[in-house]
Amino acid sequence: MSDRVVRRARATDRDAFVALRAVMFEAMDVPGWDDDEWQQAAGEWFERSWGSAEHCIVVAEVDGRVVATSVASLRDAVPSPGQPAGRRVLVHNVCTLPEARGQGHAQAAFAEMMRWVREESGAEGAELYATAAGRTMYERAGFRESTYPALRLGLTSHG
Repeated sequence: MSDRVVRRARATDRDAFVALRAVMFEAMDVPGWDDDEWQQAAGEWFERSWGSAEHCIVVAEVDGRVVATSVASLRDAVPSPGQPAGRRVLVHNVCTLPEARGQGHAQAAFAEMMRWVREESGAEGAELYATAAGRTMYERAGFRESTYPALRLGLTSHG
């Protein structure tokens, strides 16, 4: 295997990030995964967020090509007994290109992102939505099912 580089995303990673997000949605069988509208919006989000202190976007690169990503986004929430500052992290966009799967790239990106979550983010907790394929990796990192599952309501025609 070629040498893997795990690093924080740069502005030039925009297209690779959006492509990986589309790969993730395709693997999850999400309708519209190949629509241009959301992909343009995702690229714009990346441009606003890649260098922000509120987001940690990590990529794994092999031979100069981004093959995996992992993202943590700080969320401001109302303080609670378990999280008196109200700072939580949403982990998302953990994905690997199909041809690069099974080589630890997403795990490496996820581990670096979690280092940021634990050491730099100031968050008191983290949450994520797991696919069956990623569940074991998340459980090894200490994530557990919540007593109160997420419920969702789509508020747009895309929802």
